[in-house]
Formats: sequence, structure tokens, C-alpha cells
Amino acid sequence: MTQNYLTLLEESLQNKLQVMDEIQQYNLRQQEVFQSEEVDLDRFDEYVEEKGNLIEKLSSLDNGFERLYSKVSKELADNRDKYKDQIKRLQELVTKVTETSVTIQAQEARNKKLIEDFFQRARDGIRNDRKTSKAAYDYYKNMSKSSVVLPQFMDKKK
Repeated sequence: MTQNYLTLLEESLQNKLQVMDEIQQYNLRQQEVFQSEEVDLDRFDEYVEEKGNLIEKLSSLDNGFERLYSKVSKELADNRDKYKDQIKRLQELVTKVTETSVTIQAQEARNKKLIEDFFQRARDGIRNDRKTSKAAYDYYKNMSKSSVVLPQFMDKKK
């Protein structure tokens, strides 16, 4: 029975790695969106939605892993030698999951910086547009207030 649980734990970790690889791919796609000349926010939103679905799947896998592990943890602790090979494989998979998690966090941090820079440039552009519009409006307002001065010089010869 424990053998089956260990196999399920291993499959769960492999599935988790697969989902994490997909998340990494979406992170790369998001990075490409913000590094391109034309930022496509609709595409970015699609990627965020897909990543959200993957994160939910990952969370579900985590919960299943935890429940399953809690059922076999005592048996594993008591019989480490009996399950030595499977425990080693599980440890290797956990190490890969941890490394992948660190990579994803680094990608997320880079993408966050790209997004913040994009929106800062957008805000600066809006601010500059407002200043230009205000200057044009002020000029128009000043010009409309000033009365047109008709020519002052008249020829008095008749």
C-alpha cells in the first residue's frame, strides 16, 4: 500500500514540474510582450489568465501531495531502508521543484520590473501630453483675451 502512495507522490511531483515548466513559458512570453516595440496588453492579459489557471492547478497538486504525504510519512520514517530508492527519487524531484520555483520567482521579479518601467513611461508620456495641452490651452486663452489692435496709422491726406 505504501508503495502505491510513493508512486503517487512521485507522479504528483512530476506533474508539478510539468506545470511549473508551463508557467516558465508564460513568464517568457510575458517578458517578450514588454520588450517588444508595441506592447500588446490584451495578449499580456491572456497570458496572466492562463498562468492563473496553471497556478490553481499547481496549488491543487500541492494540496494533494500534502494529504498523500501525511498518510505515508510515519511509515517512511519507520522504514527508511525499505523505501530508500523511492525516497531518493522523491528527494531529487523535490530539489528540482525547489530550483524551478526559484527560477520562476526570478522571472516574476524581472517581469514585474519590466511592467513597472512600462507603466512609468506611460505615466510620463501622459504627464508630458498634459503639459503640452495645458500650454496650448493657455496660449489660446491668452490670445483670445487680447483684443485685436487695428492698424493705428491712417493716411490723413485726402
